[in-house]
Amino acid sequence: MAEKRDYYEVLGVSKNATKEEIKDAYRKLAMQYHPDRNKSPDAEEKFKEISEAYAVLSDDEKRQQYDTLGHAGFDQRYSPEDIFRGADFESIFRDLGFGFGGFGDLFRSIFGGGFGGGFGERINRGQDIVYDLEITLKEAATGTEKEIEVPRTEKCEVCGGSGAAPGTSPTTCPRCNGAGKIRQMRRSSFATFVQVTPCPRCGGKGVLIDSPCKNCHGTGLVKKRRKISVKIPVGIDEGYQLRLRGEGEAAPNGGEPGDLYVLVHILPDKLFTREGDDLWHVLVIGYPQAALGAEVTVPTLDGPTTVKIHPGTQAGEVIRLKGKGMPRFRGYGKGDLLLRVAISVPEKLTPRQRALLEQLAEEFNQDVKNKKSRFGL
Repeated sequence: MAEKRDYYEVLGVSKNATKEEIKDAYRKLAMQYHPDRNKSPDAEEKFKEISEAYAVLSDDEKRQQYDTLGHAGFDQRYSPEDIFRGADFESIFRDLGFGFGGFGDLFRSIFGGGFGGGFGERINRGQDIVYDLEITLKEAATGTEKEIEVPRTEKCEVCGGSGAAPGTSPTTCPRCNGAGKIRQMRRSSFATFVQVTPCPRCGGKGVLIDSPCKNCHGTGLVKKRRKISVKIPVGIDEGYQLRLRGEGEAAPNGGEPGDLYVLVHILPDKLFTREGDDLWHVLVIGYPQAALGAEVTVPTLDGPTTVKIHPGTQAGEVIRLKGKGMPRFRGYGKGDLLLRVAISVPEKLTPRQRALLEQLAEEFNQDVKNKKSRFGL
């Protein structure tokens, strides 16, 4: 499988392009590569490529994820259906003078039919939710399970999500016959297109409610706070997004619920700084320990351990402890713990300590006494 091109390169825009610039670029390319207009063998593939790029870069959240993760990480988190969900192709093709129904058929023929009803129709699906979750470094290292409380819309328990008061039922909309949409044929000089719009009588619901449910006011949905258990995998990194399918907002008319995305943030740790799978720790030792060598106790994720300091250790040296870092996320083994040596200098000295240090300075032929200048400075 060929490696995907950068989305910005596909649309011919810079990485700081505005949403309007991205839309304009896609509009021009869509006209150029639409398979009904361009009969070259690669037109369909080009149309697919630019449409995917536009679907990602026109969405603020998807664009931010793509900018952060690149193709490899982004493609692991987003399925083709996720990429195209919510993208505004309808207004673009309407501006170009095309009904979107024909393009919906085109998209289904290019991308396949597994996109929740196709691109040209409104997908009856609940909204996704993003939840920011903070965990400790220790929890990231060992894995854990967290219970979070998420505000979301759920199906009304009084009317069962129908929106109709108990003892009554919604009636089929006579205008659209329950479809929730109206199809209109449009002809051009070279093709016939079908434009699909929400039914103006029922607002796209397909049903009419004469006696609305008092609990949900006829929407079939109510706001609730739901406790949800989230499993945090071992070795998870900062900014990773966990997807819980079906735990997002409920959809009207009994549609598919959205998903819950848990964005993981790792709190700063007092002892360690993380860099990928490796951990860093500042190891503070005294001058005699650095000069003569010593055995000192250092912290690790698994508990304290003993480290040998060789004679003559200098400030800034790094001691590496293999396999004492973070567990590799979805991999095997662990990173390393790196100890950066810092020499502790006492701020106050007893007379005896001062005398001993001055004697040592003389042995090394180092002048440490504060000599006063002729001006008394």
